[in-house]
Amino acid sequence: MGDSSDGSSNAALSAQAEAPTHHKTGFFGRIVKALSPSDLGESTSPETSHTPRPQTHGMINLRRMRVEDVAIPKADIISVPSSVTKDELVKLFRETGLTRLPVYEGTLDTPIGFAHLKDVALKHGFNGSGGAFVMDQMLRPLLFVPPSMPIGVLLTKMQSERRHMALVIDEYGGVDGLVTIEDLIEQVIGEIEDEHDLEEDQFWVLEKPGAYLAQAKTPLEDFEAEIGRNLSDHAEVDAEDIETLGGLVFTLSGNVPARGEVVAHPDGTEFEIVDADPRRIKRLRVRFPEAQDA
Repeated sequence: MGDSSDGSSNAALSAQAEAPTHHKTGFFGRIVKALSPSDLGESTSPETSHTPRPQTHGMINLRRMRVEDVAIPKADIISVPSSVTKDELVKLFRETGLTRLPVYEGTLDTPIGFAHLKDVALKHGFNGSGGAFVMDQMLRPLLFVPPSMPIGVLLTKMQSERRHMALVIDEYGGVDGLVTIEDLIEQVIGEIEDEHDLEEDQFWVLEKPGAYLAQAKTPLEDFEAEIGRNLSDHAEVDAEDIETLGGLVFTLSGNVPARGEVVAHPDGTEFEIVDADPRRIKRLRVRFPEAQDA
């Protein structure tokens, strides 16, 4: 294993060297092109250097938001060491619902690439005849970017280089966060829902006996009536300030839990975070203790 400073230094140099380049125009390139050239450059105006994060989506975000505004914090990045086994990797893919996981040597500050679920499935998932699992042979290259890069520049770069994920590198060469192309697009067109998302007017769905998939904005009283259980009547829960299921989980956790995290209720009910960003919980899975014991 090499010195960890070498990997982080190289990543920092790569990130600092990133600059907008001209490539064949694609869908996202046309979005960015709709802005004036000056919109895509770093602003030197003191009025915009500390612009607060906007609360609405739209194309203007491409120029006024930076990578650091949308990146997942380092503490919330789900990653794996290079020594991970195939079974451990598959388990993490299954539990998190992610398709790409950063891979590191020693610590996350020395990233060496990322593992793609498709690569693992194609080589090892269908008939098991892919031979021995070797992580080094599964790695794909990472994209490194500085936190100050405008998201419009990064969106164009990711589209032209066919990249879907980038690591944010700080000035010292350490990993500062992670951003996906979906995070960037959502700043323009709003939240992107996948096939596992609930309908806008559907707060929850019964997946199986004792397990619900629910939106974080689900009214807590309505959900309690559905399950016949009082989740807010407990010494550790301040029911006066809680109106939603997500608010209950936030109170129990004390912070915004990361995707894949499981928060336990005092009565044994478990809340698994299915989808979340650094600012809020979006969807969660509720499992009751009697279902887990069955």
